[in-house]
Amino acid sequence: MSQNDLSVLHSSQGQSLWLDNLSRALLNEGQLAELVQNFGIRGLTSNPSIFKKAIVGSPYYTDDIAALKKQYDDVESVYEHLVVKDIQQACDLLRPIFDESHGEDGWVSWEESPRIAHNATSTVASAERLKKLTDRPNLLIKVPATDEGIEAFELLIARGISVNVTLMFSLDQVKRVFAAYVRGLKALRASGGAVSRVRAVASLFMSRVDTLVDQQLNEIGTEAALQLRGKAALALGGMAYQHYRDVFEGEAFAELAKFGARSQYLLWASTGTKNPDYSDVLYVENLIAPKTINTLPEATLKAFADHGRIASTLKPRLAEDKKVWDALAGVGIDMDGAVGHQLLDEGLDQFAQAFEDLLAAIAQS
Repeated sequence: MSQNDLSVLHSSQGQSLWLDNLSRALLNEGQLAELVQNFGIRGLTSNPSIFKKAIVGSPYYTDDIAALKKQYDDVESVYEHLVVKDIQQACDLLRPIFDESHGEDGWVSWEESPRIAHNATSTVASAERLKKLTDRPNLLIKVPATDEGIEAFELLIARGISVNVTLMFSLDQVKRVFAAYVRGLKALRASGGAVSRVRAVASLFMSRVDTLVDQQLNEIGTEAALQLRGKAALALGGMAYQHYRDVFEGEAFAELAKFGARSQYLLWASTGTKNPDYSDVLYVENLIAPKTINTLPEATLKAFADHGRIASTLKPRLAEDKKVWDALAGVGIDMDGAVGHQLLDEGLDQFAQAFEDLLAAIAQS
């Protein structure tokens, strides 16, 4: 397969590829433009870990940091005004895709501060501030799928603000997020807002699920348990996609769709394979379905361009995914309870640490 074939994924399968990375180097050196042109990239996601990697030690930010520290006393304001330039530039680069696709793609995701992950009021206020600061129609505010984050998500949709709900690791989160989206759309329409102008995606993390569940399966150690290694994340994806179809292809949502409401696409995240025993395109090849998004680190994107297979893989596997899901429960794996809760806590901690490290580096520079 040549790299140009990746555009076929969208035209033939209805799935969009987004890039899970952003930095000023990526923008200024033309790499992002090349990935859009030659690798079928149609959107972009970022997070605190990505910005830490981009900014710490990079000469691209030195002058801006010095200037912003003279303008703002608090380091978080310096960070926001530093990063917004990258967000705006990425939004502008992807704007033609946003316009051509009528808002289906061309989005850039900016994650809110991990410090407010458990505060709905602060999350809503921060989202409104970042939206105003960025001043681009193709900005998605990333909100974590904590209890408070889901509450804030519903309020933001009701206010017409587009959102990427992130750090999702369980079917329970998927169900609650989709329900919140529908309620938010109904509230938006009831207030006279245009439901056709709001967009939301739901980011379900893949490889981290298998990393944890495989460890638990090894500890259980039975033949039935060991046969399930490497299957939990894909089964979760299948169960989530089936629920997506139940919600957004049913009669209840059809009423909102009449007024231009869009379904909340599942976005497969954490799709770089962590286990070297597994295929490096495991979470790309096996999650291809219409009206989904896969956000990829550059290495995974190029691996898929080099030796990936483009075919409808998720829909034909839904019955098998349900069997795997039930088998996981049968050997004692609590996907919606212990697994989902642990991964959410770990994800929040990881992003919070990256964010604090980044702020400290900015303060000391």
